[in-house]
Amino acid sequence: MKVYDDGIPEYLIGWIQKQHVFWVASAPLSAEGRVNVSAKGLEGTFHIVDSKKVWYEDMAGSGSETMSHVRENGRITILFSAFEGPPRMARLHGKGTVYEYGTPGYNELLSPSDRHPGSRSIIVVDVERVSTSCGYTVPYYEFRGHRYATYYKIAEKLEGCDLASQDEIDGSMSEKGLRTYLMNVNAKSIDGLPAVTVAHEAPRSTFSAIIGKARKKDGAWKAKADTPSPSESGKAKVSAVLQIADLRFLLGIFMGLLLANLYSRVGASLVFLKAK
Repeated sequence: MKVYDDGIPEYLIGWIQKQHVFWVASAPLSAEGRVNVSAKGLEGTFHIVDSKKVWYEDMAGSGSETMSHVRENGRITILFSAFEGPPRMARLHGKGTVYEYGTPGYNELLSPSDRHPGSRSIIVVDVERVSTSCGYTVPYYEFRGHRYATYYKIAEKLEGCDLASQDEIDGSMSEKGLRTYLMNVNAKSIDGLPAVTVAHEAPRSTFSAIIGKARKKDGAWKAKADTPSPSESGKAKVSAVLQIADLRFLLGIFMGLLLANLYSRVGASLVFLKAK
Protein backbone atom coordinates (compact mmCIF):
# COMPACT_ATOMS: atom_id res chain seq x y z
CA MET A 1 0.00 0.00 0.00
CA LYS A 2 1.16 3.52 -0.82
CA VAL A 3 0.04 6.48 1.27
CA TYR A 4 0.09 10.11 0.12
CA ASP A 5 -0.58 12.54 2.97
CA ASP A 6 0.16 15.60 0.87
CA GLY A 7 -2.75 15.06 -1.55
CA ILE A 8 -3.68 13.23 -4.73
CA PRO A 9 -0.61 12.59 -6.93
CA GLU A 10 -0.80 13.79 -10.53
CA TYR A 11 -0.84 10.32 -12.10
CA LEU A 12 -3.73 9.34 -9.85
CA ILE A 13 -5.76 12.42 -10.81
CA GLY A 14 -5.65 11.37 -14.47
CA TRP A 15 -6.65 7.81 -13.60
CA ILE A 16 -9.54 8.92 -11.35
CA GLN A 17 -10.96 11.15 -14.08
CA LYS A 18 -11.25 8.10 -16.37
CA GLN A 19 -13.28 6.01 -13.93
CA HIS A 20 -17.01 5.53 -14.47
CA VAL A 21 -18.00 4.64 -10.91
CA PHE A 22 -16.94 5.40 -7.35
CA TRP A 23 -18.14 4.52 -3.86
CA VAL A 24 -18.76 6.85 -0.92
CA ALA A 25 -18.50 5.58 2.68
CA SER A 26 -19.69 7.42 5.77
CA ALA A 27 -20.99 6.67 9.26
CA PRO A 28 -22.72 8.43 12.16
CA LEU A 29 -20.98 8.97 15.50
CA SER A 30 -23.38 6.69 17.36
CA ALA A 31 -22.10 3.15 17.94
CA GLU A 32 -25.59 1.90 17.11
CA GLY A 33 -25.75 3.93 13.89
CA ARG A 34 -25.57 2.26 10.51
CA VAL A 35 -22.48 2.54 8.31
CA ASN A 36 -23.33 3.53 4.75
CA VAL A 37 -21.70 2.82 1.38
CA SER A 38 -23.18 4.38 -1.76
CA ALA A 39 -22.26 3.71 -5.39
CA LYS A 40 -22.08 6.77 -7.66
CA GLY A 41 -21.63 6.92 -11.41
CA LEU A 42 -23.70 9.67 -13.01
CA GLU A 43 -21.47 11.07 -15.75
CA GLY A 44 -20.16 14.58 -15.17
CA THR A 45 -20.92 14.76 -11.44
CA PHE A 46 -17.43 14.16 -9.96
CA HIS A 47 -14.93 17.02 -10.01
CA ILE A 48 -11.31 17.45 -8.90
CA VAL A 49 -10.45 21.00 -7.83
CA ASP A 50 -6.83 20.23 -6.96
CA SER A 51 -4.80 17.57 -5.14
CA LYS A 52 -6.45 18.46 -1.82
CA LYS A 53 -10.07 19.09 -2.77
CA VAL A 54 -12.77 17.21 -4.73
CA TRP A 55 -16.54 17.47 -4.93
CA TYR A 56 -19.47 15.66 -6.48
CA GLU A 57 -23.04 16.57 -7.30
CA ASP A 58 -25.34 14.61 -5.02
CA MET A 59 -28.63 13.41 -6.49
CA ALA A 60 -32.04 12.84 -4.90
CA GLY A 61 -32.70 9.19 -4.18
CA SER A 62 -34.31 6.68 -1.87
CA GLY A 63 -31.92 7.58 0.96
CA SER A 64 -29.83 10.48 2.25
CA GLU A 65 -27.23 8.83 4.48
CA THR A 66 -24.10 10.59 3.20
CA MET A 67 -25.65 14.04 3.65
CA SER A 68 -26.68 13.32 7.23
CA HIS A 69 -23.36 11.72 8.25
CA VAL A 70 -21.23 14.46 6.70
CA ARG A 71 -23.46 17.10 8.25
CA GLU A 72 -23.00 15.49 11.68
CA ASN A 73 -19.27 14.66 11.74
CA GLY A 74 -17.68 15.33 8.33
CA ARG A 75 -16.02 11.92 7.98
CA ILE A 76 -16.05 10.54 4.46
CA THR A 77 -14.05 8.20 2.24
CA ILE A 78 -14.30 7.90 -1.54
CA LEU A 79 -13.15 4.67 -3.20
CA PHE A 80 -12.13 4.15 -6.83
CA SER A 81 -11.32 0.74 -8.30
CA ALA A 82 -9.84 -0.37 -11.63
CA PHE A 83 -11.88 -2.87 -13.65
CA GLU A 84 -9.60 -2.87 -16.69
CA GLY A 85 -5.87 -2.49 -17.18
CA PRO A 86 -3.47 -2.79 -14.23
CA PRO A 87 -5.15 -3.53 -10.88
CA ARG A 88 -5.54 -0.55 -8.57
CA MET A 89 -7.70 0.77 -5.74
CA ALA A 90 -7.53 4.32 -4.42
CA ARG A 91 -9.16 5.80 -1.33
CA LEU A 92 -9.60 9.50 -0.66
CA HIS A 93 -10.00 10.06 3.09
CA GLY A 94 -11.16 13.47 4.21
CA LYS A 95 -13.61 15.86 5.78
CA GLY A 96 -16.79 16.64 3.91
CA THR A 97 -19.09 19.64 3.72
CA VAL A 98 -22.67 19.69 2.46
CA TYR A 99 -23.90 22.53 0.24
CA GLU A 100 -27.58 22.06 -0.48
CA TYR A 101 -29.26 23.09 -3.71
CA GLY A 102 -30.30 26.73 -3.58
CA THR A 103 -27.57 27.86 -1.16
CA PRO A 104 -24.73 30.29 -2.02
CA GLY A 105 -22.13 27.53 -1.55
CA TYR A 106 -23.90 25.34 -4.10
CA ASN A 107 -24.24 28.15 -6.62
CA GLU A 108 -20.57 29.08 -6.33
CA LEU A 109 -19.53 25.59 -7.43
CA LEU A 110 -22.35 24.77 -9.82
CA SER A 111 -24.67 27.08 -11.69
CA PRO A 112 -28.32 26.00 -11.36
CA SER A 113 -28.50 25.94 -15.17
CA ASP A 114 -25.61 23.46 -15.38
CA ARG A 115 -26.88 21.01 -12.81
CA HIS A 116 -28.38 17.58 -13.46
CA PRO A 117 -32.11 16.99 -12.93
CA GLY A 118 -32.69 15.67 -9.44
CA SER A 119 -29.72 17.52 -7.94
CA ARG A 120 -30.12 18.08 -4.21
CA SER A 121 -26.65 19.04 -2.93
CA ILE A 122 -22.91 19.19 -3.50
CA ILE A 123 -20.56 17.21 -1.26
CA VAL A 124 -17.15 18.86 -1.01
CA VAL A 125 -14.28 16.76 0.37
CA ASP A 126 -11.10 18.27 1.77
CA VAL A 127 -8.70 15.39 1.16
CA GLU A 128 -6.50 14.59 4.17
CA ARG A 129 -5.08 11.22 3.19
CA VAL A 130 -4.81 9.23 -0.04
CA SER A 131 -4.02 5.52 -0.13
CA THR A 132 -3.65 3.07 -2.99
CA SER A 133 -3.55 -0.73 -2.94
CA CYS A 134 -3.17 -3.46 -5.55
CA GLY A 135 -6.74 -4.55 -6.20
CA TYR A 136 -5.82 -8.04 -7.43
CA THR A 137 -8.99 -9.43 -5.84
CA VAL A 138 -11.19 -7.21 -8.06
CA PRO A 139 -12.21 -8.97 -11.30
CA TYR A 140 -12.17 -7.51 -14.81
CA TYR A 141 -15.37 -5.86 -15.99
CA GLU A 142 -16.15 -4.25 -19.32
CA PHE A 143 -17.84 -0.85 -19.33
CA ARG A 144 -20.83 -1.07 -21.69
CA GLY A 145 -22.53 2.26 -21.06
CA HIS A 146 -24.55 4.41 -18.68
CA ARG A 147 -28.06 3.73 -17.37
CA TYR A 148 -29.22 7.19 -16.34
CA ALA A 149 -32.01 7.67 -18.90
CA THR A 150 -34.61 6.28 -16.49
CA TYR A 151 -33.35 8.47 -13.65
CA TYR A 152 -33.51 11.57 -15.85
CA LYS A 153 -37.04 10.68 -16.92
CA ILE A 154 -38.25 10.39 -13.32
CA ALA A 155 -36.39 13.50 -12.12
CA GLU A 156 -37.62 15.63 -15.01
CA LYS A 157 -41.19 14.56 -14.35
CA LEU A 158 -40.91 15.49 -10.67
CA GLU A 159 -39.25 18.82 -11.43
CA GLY A 160 -41.78 19.50 -14.17
CA CYS A 161 -44.51 19.41 -11.51
CA ASP A 162 -42.48 21.88 -9.45
CA LEU A 163 -42.02 24.27 -12.37
CA ALA A 164 -45.72 24.15 -13.16
CA SER A 165 -46.74 24.88 -9.56
CA GLN A 166 -44.17 27.71 -9.28
CA ASP A 167 -45.83 29.43 -12.22
CA GLU A 168 -49.17 29.45 -10.45
CA ILE A 169 -50.35 32.52 -8.54
CA ASP A 170 -49.99 31.06 -5.05
CA GLY A 171 -46.66 29.36 -5.89
CA SER A 172 -47.46 26.39 -3.65
CA MET A 173 -45.41 23.18 -3.77
CA SER A 174 -46.71 20.39 -5.94
CA GLU A 175 -47.58 17.20 -4.07
CA LYS A 176 -46.03 15.27 -6.99
CA GLY A 177 -42.91 17.42 -7.30
CA LEU A 178 -39.28 16.89 -6.34
CA ARG A 179 -39.45 19.49 -3.57
CA THR A 180 -42.15 17.50 -1.80
CA TYR A 181 -40.18 14.30 -2.39
CA LEU A 182 -37.06 15.80 -0.79
CA MET A 183 -39.08 17.00 2.18
CA ASN A 184 -40.83 13.65 2.73
CA VAL A 185 -38.14 11.12 1.77
CA ASN A 186 -34.73 12.80 2.06
CA ALA A 187 -35.19 14.92 5.19
CA LYS A 188 -33.61 12.37 7.56
CA SER A 189 -31.28 9.38 7.53
CA ILE A 190 -32.49 5.93 8.52
CA ASP A 191 -31.09 6.69 12.00
CA GLY A 192 -33.05 9.94 12.22
CA LEU A 193 -30.21 12.39 11.57
CA PRO A 194 -31.11 15.55 9.58
CA ALA A 195 -30.21 15.41 5.88
CA VAL A 196 -32.05 17.75 3.48
CA THR A 197 -32.87 20.93 5.40
CA VAL A 198 -33.31 23.71 2.81
CA ALA A 199 -33.10 22.21 -0.72
CA HIS A 200 -36.83 21.52 -0.73
CA GLU A 201 -37.55 25.21 -0.13
CA ALA A 202 -35.54 26.49 -3.11
CA PRO A 203 -37.46 26.96 -6.40
CA ARG A 204 -36.35 24.58 -9.13
CA SER A 205 -34.78 26.02 -12.27
CA THR A 206 -34.83 24.82 -15.87
CA PHE A 207 -32.15 22.44 -17.13
CA SER A 208 -29.24 23.06 -19.47
CA ALA A 209 -28.29 21.34 -22.73
CA ILE A 210 -26.50 18.71 -20.63
CA ILE A 211 -29.68 16.64 -20.63
CA GLY A 212 -29.95 16.39 -24.42
CA LYS A 213 -26.28 15.50 -24.74
CA ALA A 214 -26.55 12.87 -22.03
CA ARG A 215 -29.66 11.35 -23.61
CA LYS A 216 -27.93 11.14 -26.98
CA LYS A 217 -24.88 9.49 -25.45
CA ASP A 218 -27.05 7.17 -23.37
CA GLY A 219 -28.92 6.08 -26.50
CA ALA A 220 -25.63 5.41 -28.28
CA TRP A 221 -24.43 3.32 -25.37
CA LYS A 222 -27.67 1.34 -25.31
CA ALA A 223 -27.33 0.59 -29.02
CA LYS A 224 -23.74 -0.47 -28.43
CA ALA A 225 -24.75 -2.63 -25.49
CA ASP A 226 -27.37 -4.38 -27.63
CA THR A 227 -24.76 -5.15 -30.30
CA PRO A 228 -22.62 -8.19 -29.53
CA SER A 229 -18.93 -7.48 -29.18
CA PRO A 230 -16.51 -9.21 -31.59
CA SER A 231 -15.61 -11.73 -28.91
CA GLU A 232 -19.27 -12.44 -28.16
CA SER A 233 -20.05 -12.71 -31.87
CA GLY A 234 -17.18 -15.15 -32.30
CA LYS A 235 -18.38 -17.19 -29.35
CA ALA A 236 -21.88 -17.28 -30.80
CA LYS A 237 -20.55 -18.55 -34.15
CA VAL A 238 -18.46 -21.23 -32.45
CA SER A 239 -21.47 -22.24 -30.37
CA ALA A 240 -23.62 -22.52 -33.52
CA VAL A 241 -20.97 -24.65 -35.26
CA LEU A 242 -20.72 -26.92 -32.24
CA GLN A 243 -24.49 -27.30 -32.11
CA ILE A 244 -24.58 -28.29 -35.79
CA ALA A 245 -21.73 -30.73 -35.20
CA ASP A 246 -23.60 -32.23 -32.26
CA LEU A 247 -26.74 -32.68 -34.39
CA ARG A 248 -24.74 -34.32 -37.17
CA PHE A 249 -23.09 -36.62 -34.64
CA LEU A 250 -26.42 -37.66 -33.15
CA LEU A 251 -27.91 -38.10 -36.62
CA GLY A 252 -24.96 -40.31 -37.58
CA ILE A 253 -25.46 -42.50 -34.53
CA PHE A 254 -29.18 -42.80 -35.27
CA MET A 255 -28.59 -43.72 -38.90
CA GLY A 256 -25.92 -46.22 -37.87
CA LEU A 257 -28.26 -47.92 -35.44
CA LEU A 258 -31.03 -47.93 -38.03
CA LEU A 259 -28.80 -49.50 -40.70
CA ALA A 260 -27.41 -52.03 -38.23
CA ASN A 261 -30.93 -53.05 -37.29
CA LEU A 262 -31.90 -53.28 -40.97
CA TYR A 263 -28.85 -55.40 -41.83
CA SER A 264 -29.51 -57.73 -38.94
CA ARG A 265 -33.10 -58.27 -40.08
CA VAL A 266 -32.04 -58.87 -43.70
CA GLY A 267 -29.40 -61.33 -42.52
CA ALA A 268 -31.92 -63.17 -40.39
CA SER A 269 -34.32 -63.41 -43.35
CA LEU A 270 -31.62 -64.87 -45.64
CA VAL A 271 -30.71 -67.48 -43.04
CA PHE A 272 -34.36 -68.41 -42.72
CA LEU A 273 -34.77 -68.78 -46.50
CA LYS A 274 -31.63 -70.98 -46.80
CA ALA A 275 -32.91 -73.17 -44.00
CA LYS A 276 -36.11 -73.78 -45.94
